[in-house]
Amino acid sequence: MKLVQEVKAASKDIKLLWLSVFLRLLSFGLSNQVLTLFLRDIHLKEDKIGLFMSLTLVGDVLCSYVLTWYADSWGRRRVLVYGSIMMLLSGLVFSYSENFHILLLFAIMGVISPSSDEVGPFRSIEESMIAHLSPMNKRPEIFAMHQLVGAVGSAFGALLCGAFIDLIKRWQWATTDLQAYKLVFLLYAFVAFGKVIVMLSLSEKTELDAHYHDHIPDETLPEAIVNDEMVPLMEQASHPDQRSNKLSRETVSILVKLLVIFMTDSLGAGFMTSSWMVYYYKNTYAMTAFALGALFFAAQFVMASSSIPSSIIARKFGPVRATLLVQVPSAIFEILIPFVEGHLSTSILLLNLHFFTAAMDVTPRQILLTNIIKPKDLTKVMGIVNIGKTISRCVGPIFTGILAKRNYLWVCYVISGCLVITADSILACSFLSLDKKILNQINN
Repeated sequence: MKLVQEVKAASKDIKLLWLSVFLRLLSFGLSNQVLTLFLRDIHLKEDKIGLFMSLTLVGDVLCSYVLTWYADSWGRRRVLVYGSIMMLLSGLVFSYSENFHILLLFAIMGVISPSSDEVGPFRSIEESMIAHLSPMNKRPEIFAMHQLVGAVGSAFGALLCGAFIDLIKRWQWATTDLQAYKLVFLLYAFVAFGKVIVMLSLSEKTELDAHYHDHIPDETLPEAIVNDEMVPLMEQASHPDQRSNKLSRETVSILVKLLVIFMTDSLGAGFMTSSWMVYYYKNTYAMTAFALGALFFAAQFVMASSSIPSSIIARKFGPVRATLLVQVPSAIFEILIPFVEGHLSTSILLLNLHFFTAAMDVTPRQILLTNIIKPKDLTKVMGIVNIGKTISRCVGPIFTGILAKRNYLWVCYVISGCLVITADSILACSFLSLDKKILNQINN
C-alpha cells in the first residue's frame, strides 16, 4: 500500500511533525471535553461562555497573524517552540485560576482550543514544513498521515479525559467536578511539555532557507498551478536573500477566492464546535464524563479512520471534487442530529457519520493549497487562510451562547450545516476546473 510505503520512507523531521500534531491534538481533545463544563462550574452563563470562546478565537487570530507572517524570517522551529511553551503555561494557569480575564489571556496566548480542532499558528507552519520536505507526488499520503495521527490524538484525548476524570473521582483525588476539570488542565500542561521536546528536536531542514538549497533536486522539481498555468518552482522561488514579506500578485488573486470559501466554511463550523456538542449531549442525554469521553473518542477515531480514504479519493477525483463528495453529506448529517432528539442511538449514528465525512476534505484541501500557491508564499498564505478561518469562527460562539441560553442550541446544527454547503458551492464554482491539472501532477 502506497501510504505504508511513504510512512516508512518519511524523513525524521516529518515523523517528528507527525508526533507534534498527535500531542497537540491529544491536548486539545483533553481540553475540549471539559472547557464548557469548566466555565459553567466557575459560574459563567451560556452567553458568557460563548463570548469567552469568541474572544479566545479573536486573540488567536492576532497571535497567528504575527507568528505565521514572520515565521520564515524568525525561524519556524523557534516559533513552534514558543507556542508549545505557551501551551504548557496556559495549562498550568487553567489548573489554578478562576479569574475570567486571566483565563482569557492565557487561552489566547497558550492556544486553548474552544473545540478539538486546530487553532493558532501550528498547523500552518507544520504544513508548510511538510510541503517543503516532500515531493509533490508524495504529498497526498504524507498529508493524509499528518491528518490521521492528529485525529487519533484528538480521539485519545477525549477518551483519556473521560477515563481520567472517572479515575480521580474514584480515588478521591478530586471531590468536585471543578477540581477534576482543573486536574485535566494540569494533564494538558504535561502533554504540552512533551511537545516542547519534540519541537526542539527538529533539524534545520525544516526552515525555508534549507528548502532552496538542500531539498528537491533540480531535475525533479515539480510544478505549481498559478492562474491555470503550470509554472516550474525554480522560476517561482527567488534566492532567500531576495525574499520579501510581500505576496505576489498571482498569489493575492488566488488568496481572495480561498478566503471567501474557507471563511464561509468556518463561519458554519463556529456555530457548533465540538465543545458545544459535548455540552449538547451532556444536557440533552445526561451523559456521564466517561460516557462523553467514550462517545467523542469513537467519533474522533472514526474521523481519524477517514484520513486514509481521503488521500485515495483525492488521487482519484482531484482535490475539489473529493472535497465536495465528502463535505456535502457531512453537512446533511449534522443538520439531521437535532431532529432525532430523544433517540440517542440514532443521534450517535448521525454524529459518527458527520465526523467520518467532516475531516475527509482536509487532505484534498491541503493538496489544493500546496499545488496552486508559490512555495515562497506558502507559509504566509496558509497562515492568512487559517487566520481568516479563525476570524469567521469567532462569530458563531457568541450566537451559540445566546441561543443555548434560550434553549435553542439545536438551531446551531442547522445553521452550521447550511453554511458548509454554501462554502462547497463557492469552491466548485472557483476551482473545479483545476482538478485535471492537479491530478496530472500528483499522479506522476
